[in-house]
Amino acid sequence: MKNRSIIILLVLVLVGQACRKINPISTDTNLKLEFSADTVIFDTVFTTLGSSTHQLRIYNRNSDDLKISSIRLLGGEASPFRVNLDGDNDIEFYDKVIPGNDSLFSFLCVTINPNDLNTPFVVEDELEFVTNGNTQTVKLLAWGQNAIYIVADKVVNIGDVPYPYHIVADSLETTVWTSERPYVIYGWALINSYGTLRIEEGTRIYCHQDGGIFSWSDGQLIIDGTAENPVIIQGDRLEPYYRDTPGQWGQILMLDGRAGADHRVSHAIIRNGTIGLNCQSSLKVTECALRIDNTIIENQSGYGLLSILYPVEAKNFTIANCGTANVWAFGGDYRFMHGTVANYWDASQHKDNIAMKLINYAIDAATNQPAYYPFHLEATNCIFYGAQDDEFLTQFGPDADSSFVFDHCLFKSKKFDGATEGFNHCLFNYDPYFANYRTNDLHIDSIASPVIGMGNPMTGSELPYDLDGVPRNGRIDIGAYQYIPR
Repeated sequence: MKNRSIIILLVLVLVGQACRKINPISTDTNLKLEFSADTVIFDTVFTTLGSSTHQLRIYNRNSDDLKISSIRLLGGEASPFRVNLDGDNDIEFYDKVIPGNDSLFSFLCVTINPNDLNTPFVVEDELEFVTNGNTQTVKLLAWGQNAIYIVADKVVNIGDVPYPYHIVADSLETTVWTSERPYVIYGWALINSYGTLRIEEGTRIYCHQDGGIFSWSDGQLIIDGTAENPVIIQGDRLEPYYRDTPGQWGQILMLDGRAGADHRVSHAIIRNGTIGLNCQSSLKVTECALRIDNTIIENQSGYGLLSILYPVEAKNFTIANCGTANVWAFGGDYRFMHGTVANYWDASQHKDNIAMKLINYAIDAATNQPAYYPFHLEATNCIFYGAQDDEFLTQFGPDADSSFVFDHCLFKSKKFDGATEGFNHCLFNYDPYFANYRTNDLHIDSIASPVIGMGNPMTGSELPYDLDGVPRNGRIDIGAYQYIPR
């Protein structure tokens, strides 16, 4: 009985297939295809590197089937574009049938050959479709950019972690990166001991996944941007989807340095990495400091500024939206002036992220006892704010030489208030009225903001211009930006 049922079912299936209507392939010359776009545009693509894939959908809006006689790139083999259709990657295809009221997916990519141009240039082609004698085309357009490629050719293991690297500034050598062409880093661009890397204004640096800039012990990094031409450091994916995506690349890592060779980061924009600036006095006691001015750090999946036993001075800076902490300081000496530190990382699930955390001890793994480290911090005219109830926390033990003083600052905090020692003329839990914290726009956007006119005038006179170059002119606002009525 069971076998008989199976036979009946098979017969019904076969009868159904035999009775299914098969649409004719139309030869009507009036019928045409439709496309999801008449022009496929690729954002800037670095030469020799393939782009991301763009989709083009081909529609048959007719009730009858249509056969596309040919699909081909008019540039032929010389075209920088390639088409993927039904799993095949080529420049031409033939006799592709689209059923009535159905569509066909194609996928496009581009690889651009280098030339002698320093500025971006355009490459073009057309994808031609011939159906029943009708010829239709879709334009393909991409911007190409020549670049200087830094590709790792050595590997060093630090603990169990391999670091592929290429030495860009060897011992007793000063290397200068200019704005003539962008730099694309695969692996780590390593500054060797007693080497110096100087990055000039307007330079653009694009780091591949897990890569970045690494200043080894006694190396020196100098970023010399200007207000008009900042240095930009970000990931190497330039499509709109990646514009604000964190964690695309590694970090800028600076180990302990030599006396008279401070690391300097001036007028830089550092975005979409894992750690923006990571300075560690881990191999020996550092004799140099990290000095930051007029710099924006944003969208880091881990930390904006991570410092271990390091002297750090930061002026006119913003650190926005980092996955673990905007500022995480373990031991060391710090001076912050006119900074805006705001963490709204994934505000709907904002649990463990924080604007600022200060720590003066760690548990020794061998003895399971706390080891204490000196810690000193002074911050004036700064904002520490975000989505949590407490955006400023300390992890301090009593057996260390530790102190902090916050003067004329704004905090988001339930743990601390104006009566707490170390907070002078500070504001707590007042909305600063950021223009748009979700897009990292930390300008003050309302006359109702409590930070307007509430800064320490002495610090304001030391920094007479804000991060945008706007004069402070006597009225000193808290934070990196002066309020400008709009």
